[in-house]
Amino acid sequence: LEKPAETIVSLAPSNTEILYAVGAGEQVVGRDSFSDYPIEVLELTDIGGGFSEYDLETIVSLDPDLVLAAEINTPELVHSIEDLDITVFYIKNPVDFNDLYVNLQDVALLTGHEKETEKQIDALKARVSDVEEKIASVVEKPTIFYELDASDPAKPYTPGPGTFHTTIIEKAGGINIGAVLDSAWAQISLEELLVQDPEYILLGDAMWGTTPKMVAEREGWNALTAVKEDRVLPFDDNLLSRPGPRLVDGLEELAKILHPDLF
Repeated sequence: LEKPAETIVSLAPSNTEILYAVGAGEQVVGRDSFSDYPIEVLELTDIGGGFSEYDLETIVSLDPDLVLAAEINTPELVHSIEDLDITVFYIKNPVDFNDLYVNLQDVALLTGHEKETEKQIDALKARVSDVEEKIASVVEKPTIFYELDASDPAKPYTPGPGTFHTTIIEKAGGINIGAVLDSAWAQISLEELLVQDPEYILLGDAMWGTTPKMVAEREGWNALTAVKEDRVLPFDDNLLSRPGPRLVDGLEELAKILHPDLF
């Protein structure tokens, strides 16, 4: 791009949130079907995506200077948009907060909002530091099972090593039991859950209707410490699964749950 993009299409909720966070909200002309934050994005043209196909005709009709893609978007989709002679910028999922700040800086540069974004990043860094300072004295770190999808309650999905979920749980003064698994997004067996016996179960799938009561009624789960001691809690997974500035909200929320005496 020779100058900041004036019209932008976002292909992922995290990108949409980043665009609004850096002050480029008024430049966004289209968003994917799952983008719903901040609330005003619902007024933008829906270009599909999510569980269905992206509508390339609609994207072309919006005549964007820039399309922002994310890791959830396939290389085939990116290539098909580039074949239409549209500039695509790919934003990689952050693994730590420094990666998040770099993503914000990149989008600020592309959209002409560098100055205000530096202030935004400074504010985010201050909030992260505040949590780190409070957690620094913590000796007892509770074990967490973070549930993403328990369609099969004998083998629920959980974030494993190398994920932002694990990074944030550790930064919030906890231990993610999923970190012992082999892949970033893995299924954990009920046997392994019983061995690990987490002190907390956080329901990232609460947004799909999973409740603590449903967890307690699963076969074998009533033997878990978290269930016996009533520490099965709903958690807004949008704060962890959308790698944008609300990751800092997620860190603060987690830290308050795990160490309420410090906040």
